[in-house]
Amino acid sequence: MAKPLTKTQLVAALAEEMGTDRKTASGALDAIVAVITREVSGGGAVTLPGVGKIYCRERPARMVRNPATGEQIHKEADKVVKMTIAKALKESVNG
Repeated sequence: MAKPLTKTQLVAALAEEMGTDRKTASGALDAIVAVITREVSGGGAVTLPGVGKIYCRERPARMVRNPATGEQIHKEADKVVKMTIAKALKESVNG
C-alpha cells in the first residue's frame, strides 16, 4: 500500500494541477477544509463531485465492553464523521 500524501505534497500537486504557485494552492486547500469542517460540524453534509459525500451521524447511547477487563461501560451518545465514496471513484480504482 502506498503512503498517503502529506499536506506539502498535496499542495504541490494541487499547485501543479491548477497552474499556480504553492501559496495560492495552500490557501485554496485551507479554504476547502474550513468550509467542510464548518458544514459538517453544523450537522450538514458536503458532496465533493467525483470523490464522495462527507457527513455527520449521531450514534445513540449504548453499552460497550472494555476488552482488557470485560467490564460493561455505558457510553453516552456521540457524533461521528462519515464519508460515502462516489461510484466514479470506486470504479476508477477497481477498473
